[in-house]
Amino acid sequence: MSGIMGFLFLLSGLFVLLIVVGVFWSIKSGQFDDMEGPAERILMDDDDPLLPTRRLSSEDK
Repeated sequence: MSGIMGFLFLLSGLFVLLIVVGVFWSIKSGQFDDMEGPAERILMDDDDPLLPTRRLSSEDK
C-alpha cells in the first residue's frame, strides 16, 4: 500500500483511536452518571421562579 490508500488507513486508525479515547474520557469524567435526571427535570417546572404567579386580590375572593 502506498500513496493515498496508506494515508486513508492511517487516518481511519487515528479516528478510531480518537473515538476510543473520547469514550473513555467521558465515562471517567462522569458524563453518563445521571442519564434520567435531565429528562425528568424538564417536566418539573413547578419551582421555576420565572413562571408568572397569580396572586389573589380582594376582588377575586
